[in-house]
Order: sequence, then structure tokens, then C-alpha cells
Amino acid sequence: MATSNELKKQAQGQVTAKPTTPEGSLNALLKKMGPEIQRALPKHMDADRIARIALTAVRTTPKLLECDQLSFVAALMQSAQLGVEPNTGLGQAYLIPYGGKVQFQLGYKGLIDLAVRSGQYKAIYAHEVYADDEFSFAYGLHKDLVHVPSANPSGDPIGYYAVYHLKNGGYDFVYWTRERIDIHSKAFSQAVQKGWTSPWKTNYDAMAKKTVLKEVLKYAPKSIEMQKVVEADETIKNEVAPDMSNVIDVTDYSILEDPQDVTDAQ
Repeated sequence: MATSNELKKQAQGQVTAKPTTPEGSLNALLKKMGPEIQRALPKHMDADRIARIALTAVRTTPKLLECDQLSFVAALMQSAQLGVEPNTGLGQAYLIPYGGKVQFQLGYKGLIDLAVRSGQYKAIYAHEVYADDEFSFAYGLHKDLVHVPSANPSGDPIGYYAVYHLKNGGYDFVYWTRERIDIHSKAFSQAVQKGWTSPWKTNYDAMAKKTVLKEVLKYAPKSIEMQKVVEADETIKNEVAPDMSNVIDVTDYSILEDPQDVTDAQ
């Protein structure tokens, strides 16, 4: 039987015990899932590295700590398997809080990096076009695009284009007007449709460049790996697997509320 002093110490211990913080809870989950995470990671990464990336992400975007933790870990794994670091100044990828879940989003710079890494492309890039620029393009049997940027552009861009050059000498480009990009964003982005704060509001140029890059890549020769890159973009997943491209996207926009802290994430 416990003495009164022992009971008193137990009571004091219960009072002084610190509640688990969201960050502590996430760290505990990462440790618990360590072996599973390690099996799914590329050889050059380890579970400790993933934990450090997670800590950096939640410091830049605290709202991530309020999201479903499995979706957070799944988004981290997508980032790790693609070899891009989320929520850093590199602009390669982002972990975005959406209605209590974490969505993985590629940045246009990350898309370019991964395309070049595939070994098929000599160059791939995207640019905005201003009204003051010297710009012309032609489709048909002989495609051509000429762009001489203005030294002092004014106003908003009037369009965006993306170009790729293959190592075998092939090339292609896509040019979209700003109006066409706006129509596309309204048709395919739930955030734009619902008027949410999203990258389309906080970083329009980057989203426009990513849009034309993804469009031109539709016509480019793609490896299986590059196809997985495109399919991973803007997905929410709740599982960790050796190949995250095999995990289904569980995004249900009908239940999402206005996403928070997108500005901080990007």
C-alpha cells in the first residue's frame, strides 16, 4: 500500500507533467513509424533527415501541426521520394494545410529540376511576357518563338510560355495568354472557384509558369518516373508506401474549408 508521502509525490507528478505538444506528438509519430519510413525512403536519405525537414516545415507553417498527422507524413514521403525539399527558399515544393489535411504541391522550380534530372532534357524553362516585350510565335509545320524582353516592363504579364529542348535535338513550346490561364485556373482549381487564399493569389506568376510547364510536358517524351512526378502534384494521401505513386489521392474538396497559411508556406 502506498504511503501518504508516495501518494503526494504521485499527485505532484501528475500536476507538473507537461501535456504533449502537437510538435511532440508529431515527433513521436515519426519515431514510431521510423522503420516503415526508412523502408520507403531513397537510399541517400534517412528517417532522421525526414524529421528535420518536418521540423523546418512546421516552423515556417505552424498550421501544419493542426492537420492530420498521417497526411503530413505521407506528404513528407512524397517529397522525399521525389528528392525535393518542401517549404524552403528553393521553391521546389510545398506542404499546404487544406481543411485539416496536408497537400503536397510541386513548385515550378521543382518541376524543372525533376525534368532535368530525368536525363532527357537539355533545357526546360518558363517565362512571362509583358506588353512592352518584343514577342511572336507560330505553330504549324515549323514552330518558332521569339521573345526579346523589355528593359523596363510595365503592368502585369499578358501571357506565359514554357519551352523544352531534348538532348536528341527535339524541342517544343506552349504559349498561353493570361486570359486562358485564368480560365484554366477557374476550371481546375477548387481554391480559385471558392475564392480561397491560395498560391493563385499569393504567387500568381509561379502558378502560371507551372501551368504552362505541365501543359508542354504533356507532349514531351516522359519516363515512368517523370509521369509519377506530374501525378504526385496537388495530392493528399493518408498512407506511407515504398512507392507513394501507388497510394491513392484522398482529396475531397467538398469538405474542405478555406486553407490557411498558404502564404507562409510559399
